[in-house]
Formats: sequence, C-alpha cells, structure tokens
Amino acid sequence: MGERMARASRALDVQTGGGEVLAGIPQAPPVLQATEGWAPNVVLARERLAALGAEVVEVDERADLPFADSSFDLVVSRHPATVRFDEIGRVLAAGGTYFAQHVGAGSVFELAEFMHGGPLEPNLARDPERERAAAAAAGLRVVDLRPEALRMEFFDVAAVIVFLRKVIWTVPDFTVERYRDRLLELHLGIERDGPFVAHSQRFLIEAVKA
Repeated sequence: MGERMARASRALDVQTGGGEVLAGIPQAPPVLQATEGWAPNVVLARERLAALGAEVVEVDERADLPFADSSFDLVVSRHPATVRFDEIGRVLAAGGTYFAQHVGAGSVFELAEFMHGGPLEPNLARDPERERAAAAAAGLRVVDLRPEALRMEFFDVAAVIVFLRKVIWTVPDFTVERYRDRLLELHLGIERDGPFVAHSQRFLIEAVKA
C-alpha cells in the first residue's frame, strides 16, 4: 500500500480504524483523507494521522461517502466491516484503483463451531467471488483477487478468551460464564492433543474503474 500511496495524488482510506495501517506509509499523497465510524477511533486516527496531513471524516460504515464523484485516484481499506462498492466506484476517478484486504467467508470458523458445539453457516456475503461480482456491478474491473487461509494456533484457553473478547463477531454472545463448559472441553483438548488450530480467511482485492 505504501508504494501505491506514494504514486497517488488523491487517496482515501475507508474505515481506517485508529489509523494504524495508514500511519505506516512512508510518503503521503498531496491529498489524503480517511473515514471512520466509531467515535473513539476517530479521535485516535486524527491524532495518529496528523503528521501525514490527513483529514479524518467521521461517517457510519454503511452510509454514503461524503465526497464528490471522481474525487480520488486511489481508495484503500483493510478489513472493512461493510463494503459499499457502489460508493467506492462513485468516488473513484476513471482509471482509479481500489486496493484492499478483506476478511473472507468462514474466518476462524473452526473456533466458532467448536464454541457453539456444532456446524454453523458461514457468511457467504464475504465470499471473494461474490465480492468480485459486486465490484463489477459498480463499474469496477477486478484485476487481482487472492484468497489466503492463514493458520492460527491457540496454545491455551486464556489466549482463546482474549481473542473472543477482542474479535467479538466470532462468537457474538461470548462470556466466560456462558461458555464455561466449552472452554473446559477446549482446555482438556489442548492439554491432550496440543494447540487448537483455526484459519483466518483473508483476500486481497484490486479493482480498477474504467
């Protein structure tokens, strides 16, 4: 992303979070803007990105982007909760690029299914091919789409608890009290068989506006 930012003239980071990823670029384009919907993150992002001269705009992730048509030649995002390809396509100039890493369908599904004690239906809305189709419907041509399953190992139940408290959408109703029996079974399994293995699903997507 850093190389692309260095070549851009007008760039937007959608759902920047606390600005951690964007802050790592070595060179900012002349115009750099970012959006974020969670107020505490907006404060962090404004502080963190001030040195880059970036403007951070508070806007809900599901809302229209508050920018004019064809405003940017580069739009980036890392792990957006909601992807509005229609809005990305609208704010990109002709020839502009959308470059992002998305969370794929069934990410860390092994852990979610274990905690629920049975099979679950993955969120197919995050399937890479569905997102390719959504991008195309918004006038974007996908030039690169690379899914990857990244191995995760949990060596003790404490690590699982920390993860589930941080990544709350994995098991949305998680509490230690509610899932005590499943946590005990997981603990015994790790003690007996070694680390619990799951896979984080991610995919890189690059799309160009005609």
